[in-house]
Amino acid sequence: MFELKPIPSYPEFKEKFVERYSKLTDWETYKKYTLSFLRKSIRVNTLKRPVNEIISRLSENWNFEPIPWCKEGFYIEHKHGRLDVGNTVEHCLGYYYVQEAASMIPPLVLEPKPGDRVLDIAAAPGSKSSQISQMMQNEGILVANDVAGMRLAALGINMQRCGALNVITTQMKGEQMRDMEFDKILVDAPCSGTGTIRKSIKTILMWNPEMIKRIAATQRKLIIAAYGMLAKGGTLVYSTCSTEPEEDEAVVSFLLGNTDAKMMPIELNLKRSPAITEFEGRTYRKEVKDCLRIWPQDNDTEGFFVAKITRP
Repeated sequence: MFELKPIPSYPEFKEKFVERYSKLTDWETYKKYTLSFLRKSIRVNTLKRPVNEIISRLSENWNFEPIPWCKEGFYIEHKHGRLDVGNTVEHCLGYYYVQEAASMIPPLVLEPKPGDRVLDIAAAPGSKSSQISQMMQNEGILVANDVAGMRLAALGINMQRCGALNVITTQMKGEQMRDMEFDKILVDAPCSGTGTIRKSIKTILMWNPEMIKRIAATQRKLIIAAYGMLAKGGTLVYSTCSTEPEEDEAVVSFLLGNTDAKMMPIELNLKRSPAITEFEGRTYRKEVKDCLRIWPQDNDTEGFFVAKITRP
């Protein structure tokens, strides 16, 4: 059992944040996990080498614990206390990707197959795009899009390092994409990042309700644009590393209320919390109960949100 290691110093939570999150979850438990260090985790890249070979190569210096929901994913800890998991020959060769355990969930829910036409609409820096390409076994087409050139540079480097050969990178605003059709679309939306406080403590200071409203407006545009490019019978996965209902269930509810989109159940081997169906006077469509909401205390990960949608 991994022992929680408290973060020694952190900014004070804003009063409105405490008030808000006390309504959403058990505040003391949430605070305990949110203010504890996040476990290091990797995803073995089977485009380069089999899982057992990589684990065998690294096991002299590292301890491994399988991540229950991802067969290529492992929690990793150096046997002598060092944490430079990104500073190994195997990492440089692309044999594994340093990726938070909850971040591995959206591609697993998307279930891309070899030969699919796939869009990752906000792809950089590429953790999920590389995972999607891996699941596609480099067969089919993956369009990895992002709006910022600097972010695309990191995306290109990571795709090259991982041997992801079926990737086309594009640069444009995701909400302006159209006139294309895809079997699978991932909308891992830009968000407030409130689920990532464990690795980015400054998020406590950056949080404010007005920022959430602005981000949610962009998220609604993104999900509508993505759905417009989804083939009939296709799958769209909407995800965020935010725990804010306005960025999560509210966005999915907006899509359901303005299109013929249908929710799909998500079946993964992990603990989950009930989706938020109403908050601060707003009631969301009842179908959002099928969304996957994960608090940090559920699986000792980041906070995360995932919805699986199809076009009938």
